[in-house]
Amino acid sequence: MNTNVVITLDTRREKSDKTYPVIFRLSHNGKTLPLSTGYSVPEKFWDDASRKIKNSYKGMDNVTRVNNFLEKEKSRFIDILTKLKEKDELRFLSINEIKERLIVKKSTETFFSYTQGVIDELIVQRKIGNARVYSNVLREIKIFRDNSDFSFNELNYKFLTRFESYYLGKGLGENGLSVYMRTMRAIFNRAVKAGVAEKDAYPFDNYSIKSKPTKKRAIGPDAIQKIVELKYDKGDILFETRNIFLLSFYLMGAPYVDLAHLKVKNIIDGRVQYKRQKTGKFHDIKITENLKPILDIFTEGKMPDEYILPVIKRTELAEQYKDIMWARKRYNKRLKDLAEAAGIKENLTSYVSRHSFASIANNMAVPLTAISEMLGHQKISTTQVYLAGLQKEIIDDYNERIISGK
Repeated sequence: MNTNVVITLDTRREKSDKTYPVIFRLSHNGKTLPLSTGYSVPEKFWDDASRKIKNSYKGMDNVTRVNNFLEKEKSRFIDILTKLKEKDELRFLSINEIKERLIVKKSTETFFSYTQGVIDELIVQRKIGNARVYSNVLREIKIFRDNSDFSFNELNYKFLTRFESYYLGKGLGENGLSVYMRTMRAIFNRAVKAGVAEKDAYPFDNYSIKSKPTKKRAIGPDAIQKIVELKYDKGDILFETRNIFLLSFYLMGAPYVDLAHLKVKNIIDGRVQYKRQKTGKFHDIKITENLKPILDIFTEGKMPDEYILPVIKRTELAEQYKDIMWARKRYNKRLKDLAEAAGIKENLTSYVSRHSFASIANNMAVPLTAISEMLGHQKISTTQVYLAGLQKEIIDDYNERIISGK
């Protein structure tokens, strides 16, 4: 057969990082044509005799897997060529026509475009929190790359370690880096399922995502009571801020994005019924004596289709997302003033009411499964992240009961 495919290093085309493309070289009736693999290595790490990347190369997460992938692709090419020869079609095809037969049409979507598509999809699904995280990651990677887009094959072990050095070099913490890396991993996994990225190019098997224990965001019952007892006139902006915080707490730690989407019609027969924006989980919460006066303030004079909180102003989903982000930013700033007024030393944010509800429930020995259900979590492990350590008095009581046999 005068037609063949070999794996080789294209030393004619040096890249800016001093590597050379690893290619499939297709030959047919005296003509040759390069087929891209998406990989490149320095010349000293290429074994020309075995036509493989040397195992000593540290610029990719798994050299063996890449070599196996290249051999697998080469075998697939040879199989296609053999079948074309058996059908007596090969000799009538040009080298470009053969190339079209060999190359499986894959998505040419880049990391930037694919991730933006995921963000748009999350907004349509009203998963505002996830959309915000993905947007932050995409923005930071664009800065890191100087706005130069790239393929998923380029998101390799070397890319991850370089991004890590860049991120930590800005003086940012490991936990922030952990969020970015976990998000990148989620994007890659989505891309594999969508057929946009190669499973064999998965870069996270050998990369360890680092994180440190975080300071818990919860405050105790005494601090909650201080907030309850704050006195403001109805027109004061901190009156609204205090009531939004308590609304979240009384609605079993409802997230800010869920509060923003609540409408008057979600109040049915003495209960608040709604689906979580992030998970779609249905909530059906009894309106307690503490909750009712807060709801009455926010619903006074409003029609069923009106939002309870003055957050969402526009109708387009993307614009609503911006409304929520802007309102939450201002809300968090006002919470600092609220904490100062209440004499609370802890940093108050929109997350604190949710974490506080969970931790207070935990200290009251409410079963973990019940807390998870109230928070609307899909996994118990997610709930455990929310829970602050048990109060010392409770630990002491448990200890005395254990050692006394009670």
